[in-house]
Amino acid sequence: MNQSQYNQLFSFIWNIATDVLVYAFEKGEYKKIIMPMMVLRRIDVLLEPTKEALLTMKQKLDESNIQNQDPILYNVTGYPFFNTSKFTMKTLKSETDPLRLKMNFTDYLNGFSKDVQDIIDKFHLRQMVDNLTEAERLGSIIEKFTDDKINLSNKPVLDDNGNVRLPGLDNHTMGTIFEELLRKFNEENNVTEAGEHFTPRDYVKLLADLAVLPIADKITDNTYHIYDGACGTGGILTIAKDRILEIAKEQGKNVQVNIFGQELQPDTFATCKADLMISENIKSFQYHHGTEQREYIAFDSTISRDGHPGETYDFCISNPPFGTPWKEDLKKRGLDEKDKKKFTDSRFTVLDGEGKELSLIPDIGDAQMMFLANNLSRMREDTALGTRIVEVHNGSSLFTGDAGSGASNLRQYIIENDLLEAIIAMPEKDFYNTGIGTFIWVITNRKEERRKGFVQLIDATEIKTPLRKNLGEKNCETSDTDRAQIMKLLMDFKETPQSKIFPNNEFGYWSVKVYQPQRDEQGNIIMKKGEPVIDKKSKDTEIIPFRYEGGIEGFFENEIKPYSPDAIIDMKSVETGYELSFTKYFYKPKQLRTIDEISQDIRGIEERTDGLLNEILGK
Repeated sequence: MNQSQYNQLFSFIWNIATDVLVYAFEKGEYKKIIMPMMVLRRIDVLLEPTKEALLTMKQKLDESNIQNQDPILYNVTGYPFFNTSKFTMKTLKSETDPLRLKMNFTDYLNGFSKDVQDIIDKFHLRQMVDNLTEAERLGSIIEKFTDDKINLSNKPVLDDNGNVRLPGLDNHTMGTIFEELLRKFNEENNVTEAGEHFTPRDYVKLLADLAVLPIADKITDNTYHIYDGACGTGGILTIAKDRILEIAKEQGKNVQVNIFGQELQPDTFATCKADLMISENIKSFQYHHGTEQREYIAFDSTISRDGHPGETYDFCISNPPFGTPWKEDLKKRGLDEKDKKKFTDSRFTVLDGEGKELSLIPDIGDAQMMFLANNLSRMREDTALGTRIVEVHNGSSLFTGDAGSGASNLRQYIIENDLLEAIIAMPEKDFYNTGIGTFIWVITNRKEERRKGFVQLIDATEIKTPLRKNLGEKNCETSDTDRAQIMKLLMDFKETPQSKIFPNNEFGYWSVKVYQPQRDEQGNIIMKKGEPVIDKKSKDTEIIPFRYEGGIEGFFENEIKPYSPDAIIDMKSVETGYELSFTKYFYKPKQLRTIDEISQDIRGIEERTDGLLNEILGK
């Protein structure tokens, strides 16, 4: 689908709201109607060609008293879903009586198979039918969504000569439309959804390449599992799957790829599930883990209600929400904000090199680091490839949290266990609904030999291609050429102006408390048992880099004692911290103006002020 076709489809769907819902519903309700109807029609249109065959098969199965009909009916439609009602959306629109239309539409909804019923429930479609009927808009909106001018199927519509009249709508383009509609509806209604950032297709392709390309030559005839604990509409999962299959084919390998995910927002979950069914990326939504039946795409919060406990994966790729509180997760565990230390979960606790327990639980105001900790718990130790994690974060993950805090502990665990391969700084305004810059963490428990003991930082903030027209906040993209340039920086593993390589301990530091001694009225130091008494009010905290020559003692002798000879260092207070600073390593000083430029400005000011002075003095 080219940009012009995309724009036409988007405009048509957007205008349905202004044509049909205006005056009957508040603007804040538009998205709750348009989004579900768009997804429902996407499912419906795929079932039209096999409708008669399905009803015939259904009748035969009923007459033969066959109970387990689902697999047979799936085979008739060619999809992991079906509808056994006699209606389609196109036949529904012929009914003009509002009450009979509502009855028929309800029968139509009830005819869907179990996974579509889950989608219907998450979208609250039955309540929506009641609301549309009451407003006398149900027939009009069905007519709009079945218009021959649009195609919501993943298959193209052909003309009489077999040429493509309307292109198919693939999974990620559907996700893009979904996100852009949501953004536009929210803008119209002055609503912002902080922290929820749909990942643009160009960005997702980079995430997939970062996960797969560095180990492309190690892919074997095997089954690989991809996981996204914040999967949104499923775009990251499907593009990563396609990339693995593409690379495996290039390598002459025969692989299978299974995708697993979890999503909290009901409408996004429903859209994801629908599109995975439609695109046939998932043949069945249920699988067995031991004796337990689980969902490939789980619903609810990954943080508090893990849908895949104990499972590990080959690739964990995510763009989790950032800057969003996780207090609701505490509530689900029966806790409040002051009880976050009671939030017990093995995914968020690890042991350091000395066997000491480290809590990875961050500040209550931001959950993104918990998604990273969750992915760390998914790493495979029993395979040749281990696990590659590629995760998007904002800048705060690099430095937020003092030594000993959950965020710092997480960085410590990752770096001290030599898991951090690289962090890539991406351009600002790369996403639709946020202008902030993002950072991609690349983590693996199977580092190449040349990378062991080192971390690569890549500044890709200027590797971008401007868009001709902004899409919300997004004013640039990562083109194929940009992506290749970033991948080259990563895989070359060389020092360049855009690539810096550091030993792991570059990012570690000690946090140490320093005090002054108490003094009596004469100014003498007060002693007790031969030791000076500490003045607790004089506490100062020093941050000492691991790589400081001489360590804590050397720092004390060189940086503190010359200026404060009586200072006392509290070695019991020592805590280990880790942070990363791109500004420190990639700082670009602003180009200063030349003397000539400054002189020219001054002369210009002098000329203007001389004229003003003469005017005031009447000269």
